[in-house]
Amino acid sequence: MTAFASIFTSANLRYIMIGFGMTIKIAAVSILLSIIIGTVLGLIRNYDKFILKYITGFYIEVFRNTPNLLWVFVCYIAAPFNSVFQRVCCAYVLFTSAMMAEIVRGGLNSIPKGQFEAAASQGFTFIGTLWYIVIPQCFRRIIPTMMSQVITVIKDTSFCAQVAVGELLFNTKDLMSKLYTYTGHPITFGEMCLLFGFAAFLYFILNFTLSCIMRYLQHHQERGQGVGQN
Repeated sequence: MTAFASIFTSANLRYIMIGFGMTIKIAAVSILLSIIIGTVLGLIRNYDKFILKYITGFYIEVFRNTPNLLWVFVCYIAAPFNSVFQRVCCAYVLFTSAMMAEIVRGGLNSIPKGQFEAAASQGFTFIGTLWYIVIPQCFRRIIPTMMSQVITVIKDTSFCAQVAVGELLFNTKDLMSKLYTYTGHPITFGEMCLLFGFAAFLYFILNFTLSCIMRYLQHHQERGQGVGQN
């Protein structure tokens, strides 16, 4: 039996794909919550005039200047949630929302201040101006940067292997440690390359697909702006 056939049995593939599904699940939940929380934090830091601005700034600076893996360990041990899945998601949300807040704040700062004056002259409130005019423009401008952060989150889910969460990398390593049971011989260098190569391929396919979507959206946006200018 070849190394390929001995490794990629239906049971082994199913085990790896279960880990891949967990990777997607952790990333999806973390990214969605981080975008929501990061947008709120970015708005507060950019427009609030009182104490919340400084509290938000402190939060962002703490998480921007410490490693994500540290917070995976901290939340795994101390986060007040019942499941390991919730605890690791908490770590990614805490860390990534700080990154998203700075991305959103950069987008907000790129919007001309005259937009508020023009909106006020048309009867818009401050909140209405943000919701209908500023935030939509902001998100169109930050799509590439935000997508880069999304891809980073997907890759960083591999940190969960350090706390024995059954995501893609952990299940791949776990399968390697148990391969002797399935094949009857110690794992070879070629088999290790096949397993890690397959995991890398799955990461690549997921992130490359998202990159293609991002480029399509960006191209579509640029074409729309060109038509509008014409």
